[in-house]
Amino acid sequence: MAYTATSMNISMIPAFLIGGGVDDGLNVPLTLLIVFGAAKLLAEAFEWMGQPGVVGEILAGVALGPGLLGWIAPNESLKTLADLGVLFLLFRVGMEMKPSELIRLGGKATGVAVAGVVVPFLMGWGLAAWYGSRMIEAVFVGTALVATSVGITAQVLAARGLLKEKASQMILAAAVVDDVLGLLVLAAVSGSAAGEFDWRKLLLTSGLAVGFVLAALFWGAPMMKRVGPVLDRKMRAAESQLTVAMVALFALSVLAEFAGVAAIVGAFLAGMILAESASEKIRDVAHGTTELLVPFFLVSIGLQVDLHAFSDPRLVWVTVALTVAAVVSKIAGCGLAALPMGKKDAWRIGVGMVPRGEVGMIVAQMGLAAGALGRPAFAAVVMMAAATTMVAPPLIKMAFAGVAPAGEKAEEVLRLG
Repeated sequence: MAYTATSMNISMIPAFLIGGGVDDGLNVPLTLLIVFGAAKLLAEAFEWMGQPGVVGEILAGVALGPGLLGWIAPNESLKTLADLGVLFLLFRVGMEMKPSELIRLGGKATGVAVAGVVVPFLMGWGLAAWYGSRMIEAVFVGTALVATSVGITAQVLAARGLLKEKASQMILAAAVVDDVLGLLVLAAVSGSAAGEFDWRKLLLTSGLAVGFVLAALFWGAPMMKRVGPVLDRKMRAAESQLTVAMVALFALSVLAEFAGVAAIVGAFLAGMILAESASEKIRDVAHGTTELLVPFFLVSIGLQVDLHAFSDPRLVWVTVALTVAAVVSKIAGCGLAALPMGKKDAWRIGVGMVPRGEVGMIVAQMGLAAGALGRPAFAAVVMMAAATTMVAPPLIKMAFAGVAPAGEKAEEVLRLG
């Protein structure tokens, strides 16, 4: 289906919002106003209630989308803004973590990630099989539970000034490994569904993905330290440092996709290789751009939720069971693997890996397109992805209760409680 610039049904918007009519040229700014305004309004309301604002922003998408009011449909323009939002979010988060820290956590992070893949996969697969799903459908449901949407956790931790915490850095490190492992599981399952499973292709993808991450860690940061200052001296255009930073962000995002991992992993690594050389101005630009674009990422998750699909009570119970399994499996799998760090940090790490977000929805869409997931299972997986995304922020807030925020967020977070 081809979308217009906004795919927005203007006739469904109350007249008081558009003054009785709107010129087509206003569709884009009107859509942006409604999406951004609604997201920030509900975020503010949730902050006043002592809850994470990201939950309000996701619910703004549920309210505006097909699931409730039907004012705005998911479309390519909003998807582009959402993709940019999560790229800048992970880029900003990456600048808070040095490559040496990720390397130091590599072994433990791998253990956490492996447990966070195996346990959810088995629980999702077993639950779907118990409800009578076909084998391939049950396998796709299990695969959807493997994914972790680190963007949601990163936003909550960044907003509360907790990125420097030991548990926070373990979450981010494990999420990088989780993405690589999740990719391999998805590749194997998709190949099986299409009847074209190829071990050689899977091994090649694995090698490229691992090689890309290791190259960025061991080679990217030292190179940027040497090349960055030289480019800054040689370049005559204004804002040369910012230019280099943006090129690094987009280049590593593209390379990540070519290597077979998500673009957000490339964005995170780009931020990390700049962690020791980025100026305050670059950090300020990344922060401001993130604040502008992330609401579109969060709203886009809510837009995927269609509440009308749950008129069947049996599907409601299946979805609830799947969501509980998704939450419990990540907390149990990742948390148990992180127990050597202490019970409190293990709990925080398990909770931080809970949200499935857009990653789980992508798996669902791939399963539906391949004919592996039926419509009821697709609706249950999409709702599970949205539900885990909404319950994770309050759980993260509870898990990190009493932890003092660091940096400029300290005063603000303590004021909000």
